[in-house]
Amino acid sequence: QVRLVESGGGLVQAGGSLRLSCVASGSIKSINAMAWYRQAPGKQRDLVARITSSRRTTYADSVKGRFTISRDNAKKAVYLQMDSLKPEDTAVYYCKAEGVVIWTFPEAWDYWGQGTQVTVSS
Repeated sequence: QVRLVESGGGLVQAGGSLRLSCVASGSIKSINAMAWYRQAPGKQRDLVARITSSRRTTYADSVKGRFTISRDNAKKAVYLQMDSLKPEDTAVYYCKAEGVVIWTFPEAWDYWGQGTQVTVSS
């Protein structure tokens, strides 16, 4: 069984910074890509940033230049450094692991974390 656990959310003033972490656990053989999504109240879940196993990155236009995604393959972890935060960044942030292969099963699956709340006050 694969589990993703996020941490690092909280309350911060506009202009401040937060660093989110997500660690995958379980009998994981490989992970293709890892990503962060966010969902504000009453809105759909949207991609924030994504990083492949070769560390190619993709960002939503709204966070380019402010957020940085990184990963540690050995730790099966992904991070999101969020700087210059704005009130509109307020949302629940979810970690996603894509193309996860476990040792006991050859097919790849995607997994989601439970989410961590980020609140930016004005």
